[in-house]
Amino acid sequence: MASDVISFARGAPSADILPAVAVREAAQRALAEDWERALSYGTGVGHPGLREWIAERHGVAPEQVMVTNGSLEAGAMLFEHLVSAGDRVIVEQPSYDRTLLLLERLGAERIGVPLHTDGIDAEELEEVLGRFPAGLVHVIPNFHNPAGCTLSADKRRRLVELAAERGFWIFEDDPYRELPFAEAPPPTMLSLDGSDRVIHASSFSKTVSPGVRVGYLVGPAEEIKLLAKRANETYISPNMLAESVVWELCRSGALDRNIEFVRGALRERRDALVDALREHLPEAQFVVPGGGYFLWLTLNDDVDAVELLAAALEERVAFVAGPDFMLEGGRSSLRLSFASVPPGEIPDGVARISRALDRVRAASPA
Repeated sequence: MASDVISFARGAPSADILPAVAVREAAQRALAEDWERALSYGTGVGHPGLREWIAERHGVAPEQVMVTNGSLEAGAMLFEHLVSAGDRVIVEQPSYDRTLLLLERLGAERIGVPLHTDGIDAEELEEVLGRFPAGLVHVIPNFHNPAGCTLSADKRRRLVELAAERGFWIFEDDPYRELPFAEAPPPTMLSLDGSDRVIHASSFSKTVSPGVRVGYLVGPAEEIKLLAKRANETYISPNMLAESVVWELCRSGALDRNIEFVRGALRERRDALVDALREHLPEAQFVVPGGGYFLWLTLNDDVDAVELLAAALEERVAFVAGPDFMLEGGRSSLRLSFASVPPGEIPDGVARISRALDRVRAASPA
């Protein structure tokens, strides 16, 4: 209905592309064949079968893998493990808003390094590290949330080299890797790491559904052992039923089939959004994302995205204003999630944003 809010705000797929049938069938198999493990406590490392599948997917030993209640909780545990109050952590600008919040709560000194169309500014990163030695660098390498960009192969190699030279950790936060729309992204920094300085995180929220809340960490075995001990002391074990269901999806091939379907659906939505922006908001500057969920756009300097959001809500359309993802700045930027909006609704949603922009400009002093 025209009166419904069209929301580009939520980083989640709309219900029409969730794999309800595949998950239901996997749950039935899990409760028929893996019920004793699925319905019992596990250990801090998670479901052993899923752990082995993830290890094989990444070409590492199972001892390097820990399955968690989503990748956000995995990241939170990793931050608590590696970061103390006053420690310096380098973050991309813009960066995932939850990352910034978690680090702020820990009392970390967050230092921003700008993003380019091919990922973090590696030269600026090296310069910042020279002035402000940091223990951790947080990077979202593929189809960035919120920026949409992908870290180049050369920059991945350079970051891994810098980590080995300077002794800092790289947190490779990579939940969108399985969702390219054309060519696959470059190799993970985890796969390039010869000095045990990379800890990789990913999630089944984007390839199965957000509701399963299953993610994982991959890294040096000793660090994974310590993190699993922390998990065991915190919640005994992650959700073994959800992990058993995901394992059934993985080993049956249903996961890979769903990934192919989701890629196609998201690509159609990305294309619809790009076309609508070019028609209704030709001033907008943005990177066309090669995968994932998000597009980050910047309007002219006269636009305040917070004011625009207030007007947009009156037009029954929502997005997230840029300052939420920044340590400072982002005034004229906003994040649009195309995953959450069926393609037929996207042109109308962008047209509503355009109308809201016209209203804001009309109300501003000349």
